Order: sequence, then C-alpha cells, then structure tokens
Amino acid sequence: MSISESTAERYTLADPDVRLMLQVREGDAQAFEELMLRYQNRLMSLLAHLIGQRDLAEDLTQEVFLRVYRARKRYVPGAKFSTWLFTIAGNVASNALRSKSRRREVHLAPRTSDSAPQSLEAAAVAASGLMPTRQLDKAEMCAAVQQAVAGLNERQRMAVLLAKFEHFSYSILAR
Repeated sequence: MSISESTAERYTLADPDVRLMLQVREGDAQAFEELMLRYQNRLMSLLAHLIGQRDLAEDLTQEVFLRVYRARKRYVPGAKFSTWLFTIAGNVASNALRSKSRRREVHLAPRTSDSAPQSLEAAAVAASGLMPTRQLDKAEMCAAVQQAVAGLNERQRMAVLLAKFEHFSYSILAR
C-alpha cells in the first residue's frame, strides 16, 4: 500500500512520535531511546494482558522494539506512530500465542511445608483486614472478566485491551 505525500505530511505535523521515528530512520539513536521510554511500559502491559505471562511479555516487548528498529529504514508515516507500533505488537503477540499453543508446558506448583512462613501475599492480606468474602468476590469477578476477554477473537481482544489500557476509541479501532 502506497502512502501519499500529503498523508505522510499530515501525520508528521500532527504526531511528535512520528517525528521521532523519522529521526530514528535517519540514524538518531537518542530518538529511538526516547520512543522506547515512552512506550515500553504501555507495550509490556498490553502484551501481558494478551499473552497472560509477565515474563514472556517482557521478552515480546523487546521483540517489538527490535522489529521497529529493523524496519526503521522502510518507515513511512501512514498513521499515528502508536497505531503502527501496536499493530506490530499485535502481530508479535499472535505469533507468540500460536507458538505457545504448539508447545505443551506443565507448570508445577511449588511444595510448601506447614512450618514454612506465610507467603508475602498472605501476610499482606491478613494485615490489610480485608474481608474474605470481598476478596472472593473480587477474585471471581477478575476470573470472569479474564475468561470473557480470553473468549474473544484476537482482533476483538486487542480492541478491548487497547480501549481499556491505551484509551483508544472503538471507532478508531474499527477501521
């Protein structure tokens, strides 16, 4: 797909991140570092929600930035920078989920002995004074939401997560 000069000019003027990416395209390492600082936490959060594993999300965030860097010479501003970046992130997440579904993993729960000290989480809950019924309700609600989001197709899941965590509007995401 070819991008017209007027479209590229419009996004260059409107989006400071597009201007940074254009500097990256010209070899400015500091501009790339600035983009990473602006987006790494947001990307990691989105990928953690898409994948369901924080440690894998960290690796995938690095993969997204590697792909951005590798594609820097071919970058043409045809949309907001964040749209381009989150499209790459969605593709990386899809690839990871596909790869993950092909592997069979077994997670073993760590053994605990009765004499072992309380876990940090259990101690925090006990110290907080939260009522167990409220904790149970919250856990059930969280599980229901996670199950509902997991039941969406990939495109819908990405739209919900971008709307929730990146405050994108659904009308923009529908394009």
